[in-house]
Amino acid sequence: MKKQIALFALVASALVAVPAASYAQDATNQPAATAPAAKKHGVPFHGKLAAVDATAGTITVGKMTISVTADTKITKDGNTAKLADFTVGDQVAGAYKKDGDKLTATMLHTGEKAKKKAKTE
Repeated sequence: MKKQIALFALVASALVAVPAASYAQDATNQPAATAPAAKKHGVPFHGKLAAVDATAGTITVGKMTISVTADTKITKDGNTAKLADFTVGDQVAGAYKKDGDKLTATMLHTGEKAKKKAKTE
């Protein structure tokens, strides 16, 4: 009887130890080593243009003044455009990145989106 109890205790302790050992060696339980990827285009915005200053390279939407740089992707009615093509009152949408107190547009769009061409088979 003592041999059976000892054997049962040995088997039970082995069953308890195996899952613990496998979890300790499992690499998927480790926290991610890399930082999450930054947003591709930045923080979205939309609204009516309150001011456009093509010389200074800025727009004002609501209470935000956003800088427009040479890296900003600008479109109007689905076509490439310049900041000078925008007028006060235009409905705009886009995205910006924040650098300290400065907001810099990564994308700026007004008008209708370009329609995708239908596939011909």
